[in-house]
Amino acid sequence: MRHHAFWFLPIAVAAILIEALLYRRRLGKSYPWKDSGLSLLVAAGHNLSQLAGRALLGGVYAYAWNHRLFTVPLHGALGWAGLFLGVEFLYYWEHRLSHRVRWLWATHAVHHSPQELTLAAALRLGWTGPFSGGGLLYLPLVLLGLHPLAIFAALGLSLVYQFWLHTRMVPRLPGFDRIFNSPSNHRVHHACNPEYLDKNFGGVLMVFDRVFGTYAAEREIPCRYGLLTPQNSVNPLVVALDEWRRLLRDAARASGWRAVLLTLFGRPSAAALPNPVPTGTSV
Repeated sequence: MRHHAFWFLPIAVAAILIEALLYRRRLGKSYPWKDSGLSLLVAAGHNLSQLAGRALLGGVYAYAWNHRLFTVPLHGALGWAGLFLGVEFLYYWEHRLSHRVRWLWATHAVHHSPQELTLAAALRLGWTGPFSGGGLLYLPLVLLGLHPLAIFAALGLSLVYQFWLHTRMVPRLPGFDRIFNSPSNHRVHHACNPEYLDKNFGGVLMVFDRVFGTYAAEREIPCRYGLLTPQNSVNPLVVALDEWRRLLRDAARASGWRAVLLTLFGRPSAAALPNPVPTGTSV
């Protein structure tokens, strides 16, 4: 989940409270209140950053709309289906690239930093997305004739849908899991086990994960969450910017422009990746 509106926070808090009531009964341990509170603080900063992002990207999207090749009418089912599938397709690639390109991972790593998967973790989102360029990946839809407001409305609904996926309280849902993103599928996405790493990038559907070979079903192997270097800070600034600090440090140490570019835009370093557990280890 990448963006939240302020109106959604009260709904999210209510859902988190319900989850907390079930947590000890289902898992036999205390709810991670401290970690959840930190996620809410990070979410507040994220929402503020989105205001700056709209100002930064609004002109780019307006320019693309004024130079579009076609105009797709949204008066019927076909237009809405095209909007949904187009957003879903580009969300898949934005999300996948956010795991494969370190410049984008520096923002997305914030979302993978919680060491326990709860609904509050859905709100722990990076502050620097508007400035890293990931949002520009939806420009092709504008050039093809879908209005920017419609694109981001569809994307927003997709991201609201994804909130409920960040929990261990919902079991596997056979049948549903095969087609749609679900808590089971998203637990796999957040897991750091080598069997699960870099899987299930879809927003609402698992269709493109199946087409491009990145789908993995949750198995009996328990999921383990977090980053290779655990993010144990309770300071929202550290949580939001630590991977950027690592990235810029590594770029400064690189020798030559090629090495600098590989550092910035190559795959995330071992220190930045989710925590890989040795094969065969039970967690």
